[in-house]
Amino acid sequence: MNEYKPDRWVVVKANFEGSEYYKILGSWYGGYGGSDSWKLSSGILSAKFDQHRGRYIFPQVSKSVYLCHKDTYGTSGYTQSVFDHWVEKLEEKGAGKVLTIMPEETDFLAMDYK
Repeated sequence: MNEYKPDRWVVVKANFEGSEYYKILGSWYGGYGGSDSWKLSSGILSAKFDQHRGRYIFPQVSKSVYLCHKDTYGTSGYTQSVFDHWVEKLEEKGAGKVLTIMPEETDFLAMDYK
């Protein structure tokens, strides 16, 4: 089981063919001499909150887990541009608005991920 701890993260809602899916779009800063990177999760199964560490725990379809600190919700400039590019390409294909970044105020623990 892989654990991912992104520097920044958002929950992306995808509407495809009448079904809703929720995924984590995580980003990591490259630091000196490195490159920023991003990863889109396989799909959120549920959400828990670790009060002691201040982070959400999101088990994924792939059996990996995303550990996302509550205070780092949001995109980096790089990851926002990646997301905007996806939206643009989908709109060009006539898919409409199928991808949405969930607001920070969302109660991730109360959502139905199934």
